Amino acid sequence: MEKNDFNPNAAAVANGNYFGMPYTVDEASVVLISVPWDVTTSYSPGTSGGPEAIIAASPQLDFFDFDVDDAWKIGIGTLPIDPEVKFLNEAMRPLAEKVISHLENGGEQSAVSADLATVNAASLLLNQKIFQSAKQLLQNGKLVGLIGGEHSVPLGLMRALSERNPEFGILHIDAHADLRQAYEGFTYSHASIMYNALKLEGVSKLVQVAVRDECEDEVKLVNTDDRVIQFDDYLLAAAEFEGKTWGELCAEIVNHLPQRVYVSFDIDGLSPELCPNTGTPVPGGLSFQKAVYLLRQLIESGRQIIGFDVTEVAPGEDEWDANVGARIIYKLCNLMYLSNS
Repeated sequence: MEKNDFNPNAAAVANGNYFGMPYTVDEASVVLISVPWDVTTSYSPGTSGGPEAIIAASPQLDFFDFDVDDAWKIGIGTLPIDPEVKFLNEAMRPLAEKVISHLENGGEQSAVSADLATVNAASLLLNQKIFQSAKQLLQNGKLVGLIGGEHSVPLGLMRALSERNPEFGILHIDAHADLRQAYEGFTYSHASIMYNALKLEGVSKLVQVAVRDECEDEVKLVNTDDRVIQFDDYLLAAAEFEGKTWGELCAEIVNHLPQRVYVSFDIDGLSPELCPNTGTPVPGGLSFQKAVYLLRQLIESGRQIIGFDVTEVAPGEDEWDANVGARIIYKLCNLMYLSNS
């Protein structure tokens, strides 16, 4: 179907693009990079199937957006999935599972050091591939979002953005702090993405929302690095129980962020009934509407979304997880474009 023939009110065509959109990468204003990777997932694997499941579910969305006029005209393009990434994921996951099983059964890390080194080298290669893809898209004037896969995968995009933005903050919605250093020996673990992101020169602030599962080392880092502000799920719930509105809390969250913001959205930041098949679900979390309201308040404050990721969507027996993930992605695409207009 040609772009000029696209009817946003008709049934969408499953054409292999997110939302069945007719835009090529060259035509698009927003380009989505898919990363089918769940090598270091420490509990339930499956998030590598997230991008394809979301692509399959996304044409079922209606394209009217309550916040953005004629949102479908923005032009959302889909970068084809890199077959080498799929191959690497399939090759590295068994090695990583061997490491994880060994450590969980009390084994010494030194006994699996060779396998760890192999997985870490593959993860570094993945990061470089994402970096190069993102860098080229940004140079071509595109706004870029990334769809995982586990939460380790957006580091390359963050790095590309840090080269173009001398200062930006990260709004991190997640059940987990992801501030562990080389969790289970994996330098680029899904549980280490924010630890690694804080090493990037451009990152001036990390604001975490809905965290409700973290270790003592992570809490220590939060308490000693003044760039990190955490609105944990228990704090947010207590504030609401005691009379604060969600609007007031969102204003506090947004006020900690600089003008330019990267949004990192782990789907398990939502309440588990919205993402039952994600790898590490945790009770509590945000409703869909609370998450969307927060993103809307970010834009209404005048801040600019410079990029985003949505990760940890894992397909189940039905399309529910992918359906929810697709709607978060569509909202982020539209709000990112609006904030840059």
